[in-house]
Amino acid sequence: MNYLLNRTKNFIFAKQTSIFSSTLILAAMVIISRIFGFVRYRVLAGYFTKEELDIYFAAFRIPDLVFEILITGALTTAFIPFYIKYQKDKEAQSQNISSIINIITLALGGAIIVLTLCMPVIMELITPGFSQEKIHQITFYSQLILLGQLPFFIWGNFLTGISQARKLFIIPSIAPVLYNLCIIGATFAFAPTLRLLAPVLGVILGAILFLVIQLPILFSADFRYQFIIRPTKALNEFFSLILPRIMTVIVAQIDATIDLSLTTLLGAGSYTIFYLAQHLQLLPVSVIGITFGQASLPYLTELYQKKNINEFKKIIIDSVLNLFFFTIPFMAYFVFARTPIVRFFFGADKFDWEATVLTAFTLSFFALSLPLHSVYYFLTRCFYALFDSKTPFYIGLFSILFNTVLSLISVLVLHLPVWALSISFSLSMSLNTILLFVLLYRRLQGLDVGNLIRETVKMGFAAAIASVFAYSEQKLLDGLILDTTRTINVFLLLLFTGLTFVLIYLVLCWLFNVQQMYLITKMALKIKEYQRKIFEIYSDFQ
Repeated sequence: MNYLLNRTKNFIFAKQTSIFSSTLILAAMVIISRIFGFVRYRVLAGYFTKEELDIYFAAFRIPDLVFEILITGALTTAFIPFYIKYQKDKEAQSQNISSIINIITLALGGAIIVLTLCMPVIMELITPGFSQEKIHQITFYSQLILLGQLPFFIWGNFLTGISQARKLFIIPSIAPVLYNLCIIGATFAFAPTLRLLAPVLGVILGAILFLVIQLPILFSADFRYQFIIRPTKALNEFFSLILPRIMTVIVAQIDATIDLSLTTLLGAGSYTIFYLAQHLQLLPVSVIGITFGQASLPYLTELYQKKNINEFKKIIIDSVLNLFFFTIPFMAYFVFARTPIVRFFFGADKFDWEATVLTAFTLSFFALSLPLHSVYYFLTRCFYALFDSKTPFYIGLFSILFNTVLSLISVLVLHLPVWALSISFSLSMSLNTILLFVLLYRRLQGLDVGNLIRETVKMGFAAAIASVFAYSEQKLLDGLILDTTRTINVFLLLLFTGLTFVLIYLVLCWLFNVQQMYLITKMALKIKEYQRKIFEIYSDFQ
């Protein structure tokens, strides 16, 4: 038994040695987490109408704003590079990291107190199209989430940051799965009696487990947490570095809040449609783009610290092409298969056909920016590895203002439906990524742009041709062969057309001699390696 426990511990706490293996671990765990996340949405759509879900999703707007400022603003920008920078001086690392955690915890406490007291006024301002009854409900649920979820989520994400800095990815990837399971379980158990309060209570319990499951990271790390706030040169450097990123996040969250405000003016259920379509687009972005960005930061930071600029430049082009190789087909698939995708994920009894069609249409416009949106997270990590958070801030500020202006014109001037907001998002996100790449090109005095364009065009042609064949198959199967009024047949429709699309795409990429085809072989070898490790643990148990 001890041998089994030791083998399991070694597997869970095994350090990854490359960006690819780290991304593979993260992607696998994110896929599992996202599956449970969309099961959560499906369950919610089965118990609540889109008008009720407006209340539930809107209740997260202010808690999400605080979370993004404190965690996305600090953790992804500088926390991991600083943890790595001082890992050879354990005393300095302990003092600096502990001070950072304690200062952010104090800021969190102050934000919770102020926002809880001011929540009724805030909700009046940001949901102008909702009734007073809806606003009161959103206010109450937002206050519960602020007090019950946010502290545990913040502390849990610091443990996630420590784990990723040490290139350990398994435990932090399990935590979101437990979080989603709690929401699903609470909804099943209590929604008939407690209504929307049931999933909110599930959110609170899930956040507590999100922290608890990651506590072994703190005990296993050679890092000693201290109840101190000690001003140091490193601490000043940290906060000067994160300030531009925090400002970027604040502007982005203001933009997201404007989207909420505008959707409240477009009729009941519009915010739910916008929210669900955006999160469907975020599925491949999270699995591929965000995980790759998270996995790449420690490696990019080490390369820059060693002044290995040529390797740094090569990794940038290779990484962008790798991301395009996987996300360009997702973009095409989300466009031509948008309606069956929405029906499969959200087609419960209370999610009507009008909502399905509008969500599908909105999704197709979100999907247009999917490849560049995925690359965005990697490019920002490139700047963070250079200890430059100002450039992403200025570019982000410009693109967000661009998005806001387009959104306001679309809704208030042109009076377009909710899908117009997804067009504004896609245009601004694409502009953001392109500008980041151009400035990174200038910063590093050149990148292999010719190779990037050549390989990207090949992938685009392959995806376009594959889409024609797969869409023809979809039209043939839908209604003529499969009765798609049943969920299982919608799944089969997506499965058959998806397999056809992927097969044709890969064959065409092989014929076009796309360099990224070697990733398939490399991925298969990595999966086989982890399968062998899991099998060994299982065999020892037997």
